[in-house]
Amino acid sequence: MNFQEPISGVLERIAQALERLAPSGPASPDFSGAGAFLFQSESGTFVPVPTVNCVPLPLLKGVDRNKDLLFANTERFARGLPANNALLWGARGMGKSSLIKATHAALHQTHPRLKLIEIHREDIMALPRVLGLLRAVPADRFILFCDDLSFEAVDNSYKSLKAVLEGGIEGRPANVLLYATSNRRHLMPRDMMENESSTAINPGEAFEEKVSLSDRFGLWIGFHHCSQDDYLAMVRGYTAHFGLEAPASDLKREALEWATTRGSRSGRVAWQFIQDLAGRLEKTL
Repeated sequence: MNFQEPISGVLERIAQALERLAPSGPASPDFSGAGAFLFQSESGTFVPVPTVNCVPLPLLKGVDRNKDLLFANTERFARGLPANNALLWGARGMGKSSLIKATHAALHQTHPRLKLIEIHREDIMALPRVLGLLRAVPADRFILFCDDLSFEAVDNSYKSLKAVLEGGIEGRPANVLLYATSNRRHLMPRDMMENESSTAINPGEAFEEKVSLSDRFGLWIGFHHCSQDDYLAMVRGYTAHFGLEAPASDLKREALEWATTRGSRSGRVAWQFIQDLAGRLEKTL
């Protein structure tokens, strides 16, 4: 050791050695390889999805107003303008998740830095970590998509979601939106809210805590059971798009019979009928 070396030089060499020994921080995620990703909570990674399972936006029938609302909100976000988190709620099988995926697919063509990331309901507790990772990639715009989001009586993870949506000192990153679908408008079963209200010292406050979760979504888009005309329009739209040739009278009769056997009319039921029809006509979709 050089005893003539100034103490400042010794300290600098020690600091450099410690930096070399210290583990490097996690690398920023790379989102350049795809337009859609699936978040894996176990590894904390984003897995690219080369081909998203979605239908073209024009094929979604009977939800024109909903399409316009979500598309306008998403387009503003893709352009770097303010936009709202969105909750798509209501009747099952009416295209809630399909609309989110189709809207992203339509806009991704002109806004390639708009990314769709699906996070499973079971991984909601990892949202703060996810937002931290996405905040570090400000050049991209991210739609966090959670399908079939709801909470049960023994589940307290909704409190984490509330804080992530609008609370916390950091707030939601400007480059992230949360889109969620649910059959429930307030994301929780009615009996859960009523039971907690009945046992609370102040029932109104207990109820407000539950309702305030869905209030954190600035855009509510409701989906309702479709009429017979809307259902048949969906069927005709699919047959025209895929070139399935069938007499109009037979198509209407078979489509209505298919819906009757399932006890409902919806976009999902229409698609299931189209799959059956294509199989019988020996056509591929």
